Amino acid sequence: MQGVPEQFESTRDAAQFRHPPHRAGVELYRAHIVRHAFEPHTHEAFGLGAIESGAERFRYAGADHLAAAGSLVLMNPETLHTGRAETEDGWRYRMIYLDRTALEEVTGETGWWFADAVRQDANRAARVTVLLDALWSATEPLAIDSLLLRLLDTLRDHARVGRPAAMEQPARFSGVIDYLHAHLGERMTLESLAAVAGLSPFHFLRRFRDQYHVTPQQMLMALRVHEAKRRLGAGEAPADVAAATGMADQAHLTRAFARRYGVTPARYQRQVRG
Repeated sequence: MQGVPEQFESTRDAAQFRHPPHRAGVELYRAHIVRHAFEPHTHEAFGLGAIESGAERFRYAGADHLAAAGSLVLMNPETLHTGRAETEDGWRYRMIYLDRTALEEVTGETGWWFADAVRQDANRAARVTVLLDALWSATEPLAIDSLLLRLLDTLRDHARVGRPAAMEQPARFSGVIDYLHAHLGERMTLESLAAVAGLSPFHFLRRFRDQYHVTPQQMLMALRVHEAKRRLGAGEAPADVAAATGMADQAHLTRAFARRYGVTPARYQRQVRG
């Protein structure tokens, strides 16, 4: 697209996505990030991976985290997060994004969650890196599924089964999130969201920020871009995706997508559908 870079502003940054074609709810990712700073975004899936080199600093669940080489990164679904390099040469890492249904299908267990977003476990991080590399290269469906099970078995000791009550969203705000999902293409007002929650506008704004550690606008943009990601993966044209998700135009979608996922919509679509 004229005027929009096809990749990161810095040639030192690179990111790639891949979908195993036979297994829904699974997305593989590998990247080396030096200059780019990711804005708050969500994958609405478990984000599981390892830092190969360097270090990343990110904001997650209201706290700052530092993930250095040899660390596991263990993110729960629907938790917005950021990301930026902490070291001069950036950080190199691999991740897998598994939606809850896919994880439960592979493990045969329900209620997985992770208490710590970062765990220093160099031996296991090395094993996870090897398994994620093998998953990236695998082409046979049976091999991919077998590697998925081995990967989750490797991470099982760090997981807890049975989501604690403290992590459940208040019903009042669950309705707001549902409302945002249902009206992504519309212009939002603080008053309309507050009405869904049954609160006065700025009381709602404060309570929402305290619960999610982002403003409703940041949450809305994260959900819009995530929905755009889903539609692009399904093969919809970027211009149509921009209109459906409430973006001003395709250039707006491109900027917002690249700031959160590190690639342009067109490049992402080629990677996961090529």
